[in-house]
Amino acid sequence: MLTLWPPMSISENEQIVIDEFAAYDDWLDKYNLLVEMGKSLPVIGPQYKTDTYLISGCQSKVWLHAAFENGKIIFTADSDAIITKGIVNLLMRVLSNQSPDDILQAKLGFIDQIGLQEHLSPTRSNGLSNMVKQMKLYATVFKMKMAGKTGSQG
Repeated sequence: MLTLWPPMSISENEQIVIDEFAAYDDWLDKYNLLVEMGKSLPVIGPQYKTDTYLISGCQSKVWLHAAFENGKIIFTADSDAIITKGIVNLLMRVLSNQSPDDILQAKLGFIDQIGLQEHLSPTRSNGLSNMVKQMKLYATVFKMKMAGKTGSQG
């Protein structure tokens, strides 16, 4: 089983991230926290480092894979840039091990609360949005599969 974190709700995971970032006043320290998160990213399997799993619209290359186990989505990822690894790891910490419905309903207010979007370059900010969209797209696909639907219908 690929469980990466203790199963907690998205809002609980968000609060942990908010608390971690609140420990630092300076954004340079918060940036360094993202770098450290990037260093501890659970790396995606090499078979998923292909164009199929590449998130478009990111400044750096970001590969994202999702597995579905026991009604929960488990994300793995990698990137060719350390800061992007930190950003995707941050999202994985909040959204991994959650049900498709919970991911789809998540507002992800922690992103604004920690000031992440406003402290990223426009291209990295766009990449962050695309990572969230891709994670929610995976949730949509797994939800459809759970409902017994396929992509060829409708």
